[in-house]
Amino acid sequence: MARKSKHTTKRRPGKVVEKKHEERTEVKRPEPSGDVISSYEFELDGVPASVTISREPKEFVPIYKIKCPELEPGTKAVLDDVREKLIEETVIPFGEVLNPDEMEDLKGQFYRKAFSLIRDRLPHLSIKKQRTLTGILMHNSLGLGMIEMLLQDKNLEELVINSSKEPVWIYHMKLGWLKTNVYMPSETSTYNYSAQIGRRVGTQITNLRPLMDAYMTSGDRANATLFPISSHGNTLTIRKFARRPWAITDFIKEGTLSADVAAFLWLAIQYELNIVVAGGTASGKTSLLNVLTSFIPPNHRVISIEETRELQLPQFMHWVPMTTRPPNPEGKGEVSMLDLMINSLRMRPDRVLVGEIRRSREANVLFEAIHTGHSVYSTLHANTAEETFRRLVNPPINIPPSMLASLQLIAVMHRDRRKNFRRILELSELIASGGMDEIRIELNTIFRWVPSKDKIMQWGKSHRVLNDIRLFTGMDDEELGRNLGEKKKILEWMTNKGINDINEVGKIVSTYYIDPSSVLKMMKEDQ
Repeated sequence: MARKSKHTTKRRPGKVVEKKHEERTEVKRPEPSGDVISSYEFELDGVPASVTISREPKEFVPIYKIKCPELEPGTKAVLDDVREKLIEETVIPFGEVLNPDEMEDLKGQFYRKAFSLIRDRLPHLSIKKQRTLTGILMHNSLGLGMIEMLLQDKNLEELVINSSKEPVWIYHMKLGWLKTNVYMPSETSTYNYSAQIGRRVGTQITNLRPLMDAYMTSGDRANATLFPISSHGNTLTIRKFARRPWAITDFIKEGTLSADVAAFLWLAIQYELNIVVAGGTASGKTSLLNVLTSFIPPNHRVISIEETRELQLPQFMHWVPMTTRPPNPEGKGEVSMLDLMINSLRMRPDRVLVGEIRRSREANVLFEAIHTGHSVYSTLHANTAEETFRRLVNPPINIPPSMLASLQLIAVMHRDRRKNFRRILELSELIASGGMDEIRIELNTIFRWVPSKDKIMQWGKSHRVLNDIRLFTGMDDEELGRNLGEKKKILEWMTNKGINDINEVGKIVSTYYIDPSSVLKMMKEDQ
């Protein structure tokens, strides 16, 4: 197993700096490609990268080859000298850097000082090459080396290091799993990257705690394991956080859901009905929950509770995000999902968003929140609405039917692995019947995806949801129909106009709540 190496050294009293080993990620020189599937270029911090994805004769999966500038031995020596100078002059926090803005400030200071030193030592190089060297130095000193370049590729969803014996794998959003030409030089370097991620957010990975789940300051989610728990070697899995959050218009454009479904969900959220979003792993549960938050009125206080930060609401909303915290090595300081849920009810929320329902006590607090007048939205691992219902009423969640009756809607997301796209599989409402002694709950499916046609169709009429909205608002069927029609037209108009920024979508929705005629006029005049 990789030993934990010494990471700190004191240069002078009061200054603590983090020292990182100089084991650089290895990139094998791309060989001539077979059948090229895709090729493109991108840049990060002045460092250019070219990518070629091809099918090779002896490989069962396509190969992702990334090429970045290679350094001559003399240039490497200069960068090592610059790095030592920077360690003496720059304070790099040892421990938590939870604020992304703080990390950006640190990177900015490092970049400016590094660029100045490189310019002095290598004045014969062009400014472009000097900036490239500065970027490479920053990635190796403050980041994860070559892994930083892979994380910059907007086409990738996941990055996986299985061991130093095999290449880094990545999950391409269109092509699925691919091998890369990037290798970790040793198990120690994988451990060092994992430990660095953990320190940044106040957690650790050690021989005694060989498993780590954490989110990076960029918002990306990281999971790490150490040998011999992972018997092939140390592992690191990074799930990328969307740099631009999905908007509801993206979902409509991609066919993930229809404008009819989106309008129906908009109506349900506007009038504070409770929703559980279910689905399998990587089916888009959290993404759907995130896009639906644009429909929450801006004068409502929103509390979100997650184990790792994934939700990203419009900037102008009254939103308080909270995340859990694992215990320290002594087993103290843990803040659980249950702790946050109980605390959130003392913060006068109008809406409560919970990352995932897993256990009975959490679920009971969640449904107790519904009964005390809060609107609640959460996610759950289940493949159908019926399976979601069974998971909720059976152990370990075990919600009594009398409490479950307060939940109005279950939206189920599905990922088609054969064609590699996501769809809303079904949208069902829960209808309770019977007396106080025995409450029976039935599922009524309103919309369903038909795979043979790849079309989301209306499957049945809503009874519970529309009745609840009539009760809360006093609207009749004609007014409800007109309201849904307006929402559908606004959604289609925003989609056709290419409005896909979550803040812009949220602003239009919020303006519609305050002055619907102005939005309808803007839409009619196609402004």
